[in-house]
Amino acid sequence: MSLRKLVLESCNLHTVLDCPSGTFQGAGVKTVVLFFEKGAPTRRVWYYQLDPGRNLGKTNPLNDEDLAEFVELQKAKADSPKSWSVDAADIDQVAWDLSAKNPDGGEVVVHRSPQEIMDEIVARDVESAEVLAKIRALL
Repeated sequence: MSLRKLVLESCNLHTVLDCPSGTFQGAGVKTVVLFFEKGAPTRRVWYYQLDPGRNLGKTNPLNDEDLAEFVELQKAKADSPKSWSVDAADIDQVAWDLSAKNPDGGEVVVHRSPQEIMDEIVARDVESAEVLAKIRALL
C-alpha cells in the first residue's frame, strides 16, 4: 500500500501547503507540507500554493509575512487564486497523486520545442561572434 493511500484512508489530510523551491536551505527542490489528523479518512483536501513573489534562499528566507495569507485562508479553507479544495473521491485512486494542480492556474504556458531553442542558441552564438569580431578589430 502506498504511503499516500495510507494517509488518505487512515488520516484526515485537510491541508496541503505547496512551497516554492528554496523554502528550506539545502533541499534544492519544492517542498510540500501535509497537515493531517489521525483517526478519520480524508473527505476533502484544501490546497494552498505559496508564492511570496520573490526567490527564497539563505539570504532571503521565508518569513511570517509570507505565510500570513495562508494562515488566514486556512482557518476557513477558503478558495482564492492561490487556494482550492479537492474531494478525496476525485483524487486518482491508482497513483494517489496529491500534486498541487491549481484549477485556476491561469493561462497555459506553451514551451518551445528543443529545435527552436537550439536554433535560437545558434543565432545568438553567431551574433556574439560578430560583436566580438568588431571589438577585436578595435583593439
